[in-house]
Amino acid sequence: MNAQVAKIITSVNEAGDVGRFELDCSKRFPVLAKGLKYTITRHEFKGADLKNTYHVMLVMDGFFTDALNSNMTISAVFSDGTAVTEQETIETDGYFDGACTLKLASPPVLGLTLDLKQVIINTGTKQVVYTITPEKSKEFKTNLQNVVNAK
Repeated sequence: MNAQVAKIITSVNEAGDVGRFELDCSKRFPVLAKGLKYTITRHEFKGADLKNTYHVMLVMDGFFTDALNSNMTISAVFSDGTAVTEQETIETDGYFDGACTLKLASPPVLGLTLDLKQVIINTGTKQVVYTITPEKSKEFKTNLQNVVNAK
């Protein structure tokens, strides 16, 4: 099996005060579980207090719902039972593209120290649980560490 450790793409905005570090998904996205791909992005804001934000964009294949205009809950569950949860509004235009974003703490200690066990998507009318294998959890940790360390 191929490890899916991606290169890091680095960019800086025109003003030079925001750096962006993200996994290179130009050829393909890393896979967390069957039907669930992801990418990780870090924004580094320059200034008196250097600040980072971390986001994991999840892309679900074949995830369709008729629960539009309502909230969706995305949860990442770690090996100690801790869950990072984000609420997102499902698109109002009648289409859900299968992508949602989960914000991680800065620094993302849970993602670096614990194994990711599950990703749960709940629309209120539909719940999908993705179980993450130890191998995929390790790849996720490596990719996250690479984004954290990118300069």
